[in-house]
Amino acid sequence: MFDTIGGLPLHPLVVHAVVILMPLTAIALIAFTFKPALNRKYGWIVCWLAFFSTGAAAVAKESGERLASRVGFPAEHIAVARWTPYVAGLLFLLTFALWWYDRKGDDRRSAAGSALALVAMAMAFVSIYWAVRAGHSGATAVWEPIMKHTKPGTFPKP
Repeated sequence: MFDTIGGLPLHPLVVHAVVILMPLTAIALIAFTFKPALNRKYGWIVCWLAFFSTGAAAVAKESGERLASRVGFPAEHIAVARWTPYVAGLLFLLTFALWWYDRKGDDRRSAAGSALALVAMAMAFVSIYWAVRAGHSGATAVWEPIMKHTKPGTFPKP
């Protein structure tokens, strides 16, 4: 089911959704920690982005396992990327929790609201780091063997 779509491996298609949506969600969440009014107005959109990035991360994990069974198992990428759906899921939960907290409040948060915002912001930074780390390890697994056999400044011929 998570192997190919139209004859192409699903994994390289779906990872781009994760690489775009997870950091985009995180950046918006960081802004929302400073501006609750933005969260009240646009938070529901960012909750959907977080939800879709979590789903995309789960599909990327499953499709990556199918792809690895065909082309080999890049150990470093697997070690990092297997946790991406969980990171995305926590980001979604904290995005939703902060939106739920802010949706009817004012621009001043209570101590509990400020603590929630701080935890959400920390998770946002973790998720950006994780998306970059997983994406970089995957790109390295694909391109490093190819680039070792090409001259500097040139690209391999198809």
